[in-house]
Amino acid sequence: MELGLKGKIALVTGASRGLGAAIALELAREGVHVCLAARDRGKLDEVAAEISAIQGRSAIYVGDLRQLAAVEAALAQTIAAFGRLDILVNNAGATKRGDFLELTEEDWDDGFALKFRGYVRLTRAAWPQLKATRGSVINIIGIGARAGNEEFTIGGSVNAGLMYFTKAVAQLGKRDGVRVNAINPGHIETDRLGRSFDRIAAAHGISRDAAVARLLAECGTTRFGRSEEIATLTAFLASAKADFIQGSLIDIDGGETRGL
Repeated sequence: MELGLKGKIALVTGASRGLGAAIALELAREGVHVCLAARDRGKLDEVAAEISAIQGRSAIYVGDLRQLAAVEAALAQTIAAFGRLDILVNNAGATKRGDFLELTEEDWDDGFALKFRGYVRLTRAAWPQLKATRGSVINIIGIGARAGNEEFTIGGSVNAGLMYFTKAVAQLGKRDGVRVNAINPGHIETDRLGRSFDRIAAAHGISRDAAVARLLAECGTTRFGRSEEIATLTAFLASAKADFIQGSLIDIDGGETRGL
């Protein structure tokens, strides 16, 4: 499907690995010029090299998006490199799992600083640009807010807040011509999922293969998802093909989420 994205400009956060890297590469394949933002310069250079290999253009911003100054600098780098912004993909952020009674104030502060406040700050900073280009915001959130989990109190709370944030800002988007939507990935084959396998194996004294089977059974799905599947949906949502999709929270989890 021709998405009509050629020549558009995107800023993708958390673009050094995993979902962010896959999204950046998929957008580049569609002809989008991409600013890659994350903290790991080496990994960003690798993604930029892959984009170059498919004849794409990219820029890099290295910084900690927990900081307001870094958020503003990432946007400024995008504008300096390409002149405008059409697509904002908020993806950066990880939260600590663990026993609620053992999670510290610092764990909670860190969980909200990058993912929640990073998304909020960057959306606010980018809004004038997106309003001018009638662009779009795509928030990569996660299904972890759909059901309570005693080991995911930080992540679930952050995700729930971002789902509300997406719905609320989409109302402003109707007024200003900016589409705002969210994708909630389930268990996707990334390095982070690999760490989950290792954590389960250690906690239960089982092999890694047994941990994989155990988690798959708990999810109730036939397989885990692929980063490319999240990336393809992101590109579609960024395109005019999705012009009537506004304020949507789209789960892509193989049917793991059973509630309405």
